[in-house]
Amino acid sequence: MAMAGRLRSALPLLRRGLAAETVSSSAAERSVATRAVLCPSFTNTEFMRNYATGQPAKEQKVKVPVTMFGVSGNYASALYISAVKANVLDKVESELITLVEASKKSPTFSQFMKDLSVTADTRVKAINDICTQAKFSDITKNFLTIVAEAGRLGHLERMAQRFSELTMAHRGEVQATVTTVIPLPPEEEKELKETLQDILGQGKKVKVDQKIDPSILGGLVVEFGQKVFDMSIRTRARQMERFLRQPINLDSQ
Repeated sequence: MAMAGRLRSALPLLRRGLAAETVSSSAAERSVATRAVLCPSFTNTEFMRNYATGQPAKEQKVKVPVTMFGVSGNYASALYISAVKANVLDKVESELITLVEASKKSPTFSQFMKDLSVTADTRVKAINDICTQAKFSDITKNFLTIVAEAGRLGHLERMAQRFSELTMAHRGEVQATVTTVIPLPPEEEKELKETLQDILGQGKKVKVDQKIDPSILGGLVVEFGQKVFDMSIRTRARQMERFLRQPINLDSQ
């Protein structure tokens, strides 16, 4: 009961902190770049040929909902565009998650994905066999083939994470990670969701992922988007310790 009370007492602090923040996307996030800008390494004709799913009379223009950077972000953005065009976004996301989870359960497969000494032909053949057996979509198969050829299978989990960020944004979902010492009671989780929903406004759906970490000692830490609200007892204790260690200026008395 005492722990639940401390969790509840932290929610008003969270609400005030959220209210003081601007949670709308920055101008850079709102601006949507073209595929050539987001994925300069994918503008070659081979990439376009590998991802081709037909010859439409007019090229469909697809914009990514979140601007991403880095290699994993580039791959995820390119895959998102192709999946949306083929209307298989949810299927591709599910297939990527399935493959990543399979690699986690198989040390041999995981090591194979990370082993750069394996030839490109061997990597591609293995991936094609897996995709065929799993009956993956052509979009996923073509994407994984490109990743295998480039020797980047070891980065697939990160690519899948970035891709999921895009699919969540596409669905208007916002992932919030809540870290507490004990599982968040249902009524506390409901109140937290409502608080986040009020701040985010209509058109957004909050998904809460709970994590347990006894080292924070109490309170809670909420992370969503690029924001972190740390209201843990551990952080408060550290702040108090730093305050107490500051020298006292007697001249100002």
